[in-house]
Amino acid sequence: MAQRVRDSMVKQALFHARPKEIAVMKSSTKDRVPGKIHEFKGKVKEAAGKVTDNPRLESEGAAKKINGSIQKKVGEVEKVMGK
Repeated sequence: MAQRVRDSMVKQALFHARPKEIAVMKSSTKDRVPGKIHEFKGKVKEAAGKVTDNPRLESEGAAKKINGSIQKKVGEVEKVMGK
């Protein structure tokens, strides 16, 4: 009986242990990284539009690139401001 109680306590300790601390990104990093990603996707989409002679795809890519650039700049400003 004591063995089962001890085993039960060990299982509880293993399953209810505190998880390792999760790395938390600063808000400036949360804006800069996705901004760079969106900017890159926009460049690719814009280039694909030029290659396929598709003005709609090209303009969507340009818009996405601009949005990514803005988001990246917001992250840079937040970094300077200390947020």
